[in-house]
Amino acid sequence: MSIEAKLQEIKSGILKKIEEADNVNVINDIKVSVLGKKGELTQVLKSMKDLPPEERPVVGQMVNSVRAALEEKIAEKTKQISKLMLAEKMKRETIDVTLPGVRKMTGHRHPNQIALQDLERVFIGMGYEVVEGPEIEYDRYNFELLNIPANHPAKDEQDTFYITNDILLRTQTSSVQARIMEKGQLPIKVISPGRVFRSDEVDATHSPSFHQVEGLVVDKGITMADLKGTLDQFAKTFFGNNTKTKFRPHHFPFTEPSAEVDISCFKCGGKGCRFCKGSGWIEILGCGMVHPKVLSDCGIDPEVYSGFAFGIGLERVALLKYEIDDMRLLYENDIRFLQQF
Repeated sequence: MSIEAKLQEIKSGILKKIEEADNVNVINDIKVSVLGKKGELTQVLKSMKDLPPEERPVVGQMVNSVRAALEEKIAEKTKQISKLMLAEKMKRETIDVTLPGVRKMTGHRHPNQIALQDLERVFIGMGYEVVEGPEIEYDRYNFELLNIPANHPAKDEQDTFYITNDILLRTQTSSVQARIMEKGQLPIKVISPGRVFRSDEVDATHSPSFHQVEGLVVDKGITMADLKGTLDQFAKTFFGNNTKTKFRPHHFPFTEPSAEVDISCFKCGGKGCRFCKGSGWIEILGCGMVHPKVLSDCGIDPEVYSGFAFGIGLERVALLKYEIDDMRLLYENDIRFLQQF
């Protein structure tokens, strides 16, 4: 068979396939089969080396003519198929504007996060810096530097999740305070929010994982009056301007003197109601002046510097502020509950 006859055969065969093609993928396959590196026309061009030199220009011209005709037909068919596919797609995806719209659900902050951001806003407004630390902590920072010796009940394995003898899941964010004091960059005025862990059974007021916000101030001349004024301002800003505070003596190993703080019930104004169990007061946090031994162990001279610390249970103030009576509701992911916030 002559080259001219072969080219005509290739052309007629490919044109027939193009006419029968019904989607773009088939057209692309046809294009590759005839014009690709291993295509039929390419093979004809490769065979030109066996022709006499005087015949090669003529054969080359015939090949280019067939190539141009096929490329034009392929482009025309591709455009035709694409137009039909677009029309079919438009028909299939027609939007009926008379149908009611689909409402998209949007997320929002968790009640814990709302309470945390409100709380942070109060202390940032008083010049505090927000700092964070690791949840997996060394015994040294979680206990030893906070004046909790090896035989202290708080170190019992019934209360603390130990990973090794020296590493544990932190039981309080006070460990961040120890890290900050150890750096020795004075004065210090920070709050440290974060998740803590204790071996508690899950019930309405307890969980093995919960959140705390610890506060620490260390400077020259800090007194109990500074602590009381700070917490009084916090209570008024967070719970309402009419809120009163009451300090009760208590004991914490890392503060001396220590106290627990009650606020007047913001539901009844201190008259006594179901919310405050008739007492007119609600306990919200523990606090005290930083123990001189804690300052000394962290490299701060207690003869020159003094400070105060406090610890707020985030879930506790969230439960109080939003009048939630069961802590488990915060973590059950019930949309009906969370939508209220």
